[in-house]
Amino acid sequence: MQFNQSLKSYNTFGIDALASEFADITSVDQLLQVIRDNNNNLPLFVLSGGSNMLLTGNVDALVLHVNTKGIEKVKEDDDFVWIEAQAGEIWHDFVLHTISLNLGGLENLSLIPGKVGSSPIQNIGAYGVEIKDTMFSLNALNLSTLSFETFTNTDCAFGYRDSVFKNELKDRYIITSVTFKLKKFPHVLHTSYGAIQQELDSMQVKIPTIRDVSNAVIAIRKSKLPDPKEIGNSGSFFKNPVMAKEEYLRLLEKNPGIPHYTVSETEVKVPAGWLIENAGLKGFRKGDAGVHSKQALVLVNYGNATGEELIKMADLVQSTVYEKFGIRITPEVNII
Repeated sequence: MQFNQSLKSYNTFGIDALASEFADITSVDQLLQVIRDNNNNLPLFVLSGGSNMLLTGNVDALVLHVNTKGIEKVKEDDDFVWIEAQAGEIWHDFVLHTISLNLGGLENLSLIPGKVGSSPIQNIGAYGVEIKDTMFSLNALNLSTLSFETFTNTDCAFGYRDSVFKNELKDRYIITSVTFKLKKFPHVLHTSYGAIQQELDSMQVKIPTIRDVSNAVIAIRKSKLPDPKEIGNSGSFFKNPVMAKEEYLRLLEKNPGIPHYTVSETEVKVPAGWLIENAGLKGFRKGDAGVHSKQALVLVNYGNATGEELIKMADLVQSTVYEKFGIRITPEVNII
């Protein structure tokens, strides 16, 4: 147990906030013991990869840094393999591991920062694929009973960057492991979203494998998104707004060329990055808080920005986009 621990190196925005108490959790048994030994009765704060949050001040809590490791094949049939990963596994490393086993389903989610345990909470997604497409079940610790429960895919009530763990079960469970149902060869590839096919063409790949798709996604992300080790950021800061087709068509009349992706027969999704860029904010900076110069969807900390300064930047982006397009964009990042 550590006291007044700096969290600067534990969050990808690089915000220098202090945790009242801090424990690095490397096993489920240790997790239970630390919670039981919480003599000061501090609220619990679960810290995974620190890649999807913005700290706005010190954290007066017992911070549980989930760092458990382990990957295991739990079931297999002629078409699929069920593979379980502990919550502390680095997400991208896990994706690469599944690709090395020639298991398809996660390749479009390559290079997303964070850890396995937090992936279902946010229903992370990229390039037309989300966690909900392959997640079979998860194990979680009920903080009221200190007993472990299993949640199926349906139990998680997945939505766009959303799940039951962000709503009615928020702060009531700690996810300890996640099991995915992944496809054996032949794989089902998703290459039509974004610039994946264009990148594959530039790589001169005519018959892509899951590794080719992963490499294409990695190349695209590296070309657009800043490395948190170099510039503090949390990846995509805002959700892409979903709207009725009729609303989109009205928007299109005033803004010819505005891109969209079909969500359903009645809804479409508009790229928030496009809205921010065309509102004139791409590359905008005030002090050390700014909008990234290559990808307007990303807010960045150029060095010593505080959480409050980044919140003000987010507010400016939201109000400017609304004034220009009449669309309210909302944060994807958890603001704490």
